[in-house]
Amino acid sequence: MTGETPLISARKLGAVFDVSKPWLNRLLAAEEKKFLTAVDTVDFEIPKGKTFALVGESGSGKSTIGRMIVGLQKPTTGEVLIDGEDLFSIKDQKHLLSVRRRIQMIFQSPYASLNPRWRVKHIIGEPIRAFELMPASEIGKRVEELLDQVGLAKSDGEKFPHEFSGGQRQRIAIARALASNPEFIVCDEPTSALDVSVQSQVLNLMKTLQRELGLTYLFISHDLSVIRYMADQIGVLYLGRLVEVADRDTLFDNPHHPYTRMLMDAAPHIDAFGRTAEIVSGEIPDPINKPSGCSFHPRCALAEDRCQQERPAVRELGAEKAHVACHLSV
Repeated sequence: MTGETPLISARKLGAVFDVSKPWLNRLLAAEEKKFLTAVDTVDFEIPKGKTFALVGESGSGKSTIGRMIVGLQKPTTGEVLIDGEDLFSIKDQKHLLSVRRRIQMIFQSPYASLNPRWRVKHIIGEPIRAFELMPASEIGKRVEELLDQVGLAKSDGEKFPHEFSGGQRQRIAIARALASNPEFIVCDEPTSALDVSVQSQVLNLMKTLQRELGLTYLFISHDLSVIRYMADQIGVLYLGRLVEVADRDTLFDNPHHPYTRMLMDAAPHIDAFGRTAEIVSGEIPDPINKPSGCSFHPRCALAEDRCQQERPAVRELGAEKAHVACHLSV
């Protein structure tokens, strides 16, 4: 989707989960197996040093994609390419370890993702030990450098996670992610659990680190204001499928897909006094029993008969080359 060489490529990525009842229960109730499609043939690329953001309602598949990209979950279909190499096809364990060192993840909850029984210096130093990046005698000094890099004191390494505020814990999580000297980081709603004032501090820190270290981000969020600040390119997810992909300015200035426009209207605006927005009824459908045709048609005011019967292909629209999956977008 861009002319730049991608560090990360997702090709026809899909994730399907078996949510059936146990075999005997199904036999007695004469029920078939049930499958939940969390991610449906998703394609995107992230050039080196750029930020690709995923936005969508809860249940749209954002976090599932993030886990597949870092290798925590194997996709049902498709490929995750790191510099053109399929992450899940690597057989040599030593080579796989070197590839995994290049990718890290920052989780949504800074408290749940940190071991409460470990001191901070051990939490941050663990990736260094796991990947054997330096002698044990040098790890302490490197941990102090990382703490300073994220705006914490060197003495904080002796403390436990519960002794910090939410924003400080997220800084610790960022320091841990940086410990393996990664090139790519998945940021799974890293500020959603923080106060607004603290959010800005963490986001500014992440932007600074990206600029100084040349990091590449996959940024996952439901907050459009955060997405607008962080992203270079944005993908809008609905029921596991990318319905629109465009660069940041194009998406916010001229959204093509009705779902994207719905998200824009639902977001708070500083000039919203007296503004009227079209209210969209309904919620995201059951991913086990998806609607036929375009999945968004039950909630779309523009839907026609064709939308109920035919699934829209992704088309390139406008001079900005936005990619949109909608029959009616122009």
